[in-house]
Amino acid sequence: MAVPAESAADVRTLWDYHDLRQEPRRCDVGVGLGSHDLGVATRTAELYHQGWFPRIVFTGANAPTTVERFPRGEAVHFREHALELGVPEAAIEVETAATNTGENIEFTRALLAEQGLLHARIMLISRPYQQRRALATARKRWPEAEFRCAATAQSLEEHVESIGDADRVIAMLVGDTQRITRYAELGFAVAQPVPAEVHAAYLRLVDAGYTARLVRD
Repeated sequence: MAVPAESAADVRTLWDYHDLRQEPRRCDVGVGLGSHDLGVATRTAELYHQGWFPRIVFTGANAPTTVERFPRGEAVHFREHALELGVPEAAIEVETAATNTGENIEFTRALLAEQGLLHARIMLISRPYQQRRALATARKRWPEAEFRCAATAQSLEEHVESIGDADRVIAMLVGDTQRITRYAELGFAVAQPVPAEVHAAYLRLVDAGYTARLVRD
């Protein structure tokens, strides 16, 4: 299912805003953020094999959108996939309690602080459109660490094809755009600039009915 033509320009505007496209840097730990997208685990394994970090933490329990696909929990399934891709078992830890991005960061921070890595260099691996929100959350909730973001290098069209549900992808983009502002207001994340064209695209997509992932007041 492709992105509807009448919404394509606005969807691309949001996609380009959230996909930070940062160049990789060597880090102490790669943190794969749990979600419905197994591509996060694939990308984490690729970056490990390329030598960008020597160890991995997969973090995530379940959300309503993932429990059927990953019944044993997101982090557990991500770990199993990374092992299938040749990552050594000793290089992977799992954090299995987090149910949202804030908890992903906080619980991983606590896990690594116990190992003397509170001030670590961390590469956050997520879905392409989750990068901006993940970084804003991490800088608020783990200020001691240095962060870099990474995701599968793919176009909007490739991502929609990999997920198989354009409406779901659009709703997630709209929801993440709302959260950039809303979560900063609530103190969950650092503030991020939202260009006028991004805000306008977001409002048009809300008006078009892509509201399934909005935070309700």
